[in-house]
Amino acid sequence: MKSSVGKNRNKWAAVCLAGMMALTVSACGKAGSDLNLVESQEGSRRVVNLFSPMEKTDPDAENTARSAADKTVVMAEEKLGVTVGYITYTAENYQDRTYDEVALDRARNDMDDIYLLNPDVIQALGEEGKLRDLSDLACAENLRDVVRTANTVDGKLVAIPQEVVAYGLFINKDLFDRYSLELPETPEEFLECCRVFQQNGIETPVGANRWWLETFVLAQAYADLYNGGNTEAEIAALNSGESKYSDYMRPGFEFLQEMIRCGYIDAEKAYVSEAIEGEGEDFLSQKTPIVMAYWGAANTETAYGKTDFNMLVIGFPSSRGQMPVMPMTGYGVGTGAEHGEDAMQVMDVILSDEALRIYAETNRVISPSRNVEVECVPALKPLSDRIQENVYVLGANAGMKMEQWGNICQVVRQLLGGATVDECMEEIDRLQQESLAK
Repeated sequence: MKSSVGKNRNKWAAVCLAGMMALTVSACGKAGSDLNLVESQEGSRRVVNLFSPMEKTDPDAENTARSAADKTVVMAEEKLGVTVGYITYTAENYQDRTYDEVALDRARNDMDDIYLLNPDVIQALGEEGKLRDLSDLACAENLRDVVRTANTVDGKLVAIPQEVVAYGLFINKDLFDRYSLELPETPEEFLECCRVFQQNGIETPVGANRWWLETFVLAQAYADLYNGGNTEAEIAALNSGESKYSDYMRPGFEFLQEMIRCGYIDAEKAYVSEAIEGEGEDFLSQKTPIVMAYWGAANTETAYGKTDFNMLVIGFPSSRGQMPVMPMTGYGVGTGAEHGEDAMQVMDVILSDEALRIYAETNRVISPSRNVEVECVPALKPLSDRIQENVYVLGANAGMKMEQWGNICQVVRQLLGGATVDECMEEIDRLQQESLAK
């Protein structure tokens, strides 16, 4: 997962939870200093404590995702007669510890009841037995297979999101049309588009930040694994050590290295740039024709929901064409939660089809329930079409022993910092060995 660092206020670095709690804080990077907690007051009603990021990137902007989540919480409070107390991490005042680090600490010490978690934390807490099995909840019966697969650890469904977060390439279609370029399907076609843009005076065709370049790697690494009909066997081979993650990852890293070598991305700028605030201005001013972002960024005017050009969101280039990348966040309940049974009932309400329909219609996002469909904005249709065809890769899969989303992000950052592809592969091999030794 990702977030931002220190004084940069975590703006837009919400790599996964950005989708879940739009414009909130996430956590693969740094994140701010003091924990700012909104304490719940226990009165006569039963209290369930929820730990999550709730911060807006812009204090004056309407946070629609927060509003949608609030609506589902109110529904639970009214139906169950409970009070849900928000305990929030505010990165603005947080200097040393990421949201993930704080969430891990709080969950390991049973400090809250419900936690909104990024994929690497879901996996870690699930493996430690710190999250309850949610499989028997009524709301779990309607989950899409992708959600169940991504958040199942040791046979237990340990987290459920209110939104399926999908990442894609945000494309300035007007600039592609100006230079008679087709939207790229393969890595080779993508590089050719970049070459043409640069040849026509666009110095840096791809706007990048320090968190999301891993999406290129994951799309290329796992296009066949998730879409070739042999997913379970391939993952089993990776989990046993029979296969190496580095063999899957190498082509994607070589692709990124080529983009750096040709100047299609600015590695030095990307290394220190926060998500969207680093590349967003150039994209909106049409200096950069391509950026990468999550589904929800196309819906909000504080990101890319209002452009002066024709924007489309497509999948990342891969051997199987345009490929959406889908990491998975989720709400989990601590095994040692003080109000565990009440928390499970709250989960069943806020993740019910009724509540998820309200959430999805408010945010215009992909619902985790197969019974809830919402029409997306036109710009998202190319990405949506691929997902509806069940063509995608998982950016996070709790069934893989080596955590993907956070680890690959950090190794990509090493590449941005000057490491060779071989050195990056050595690091991935080390991480795999470390995961096998657990």
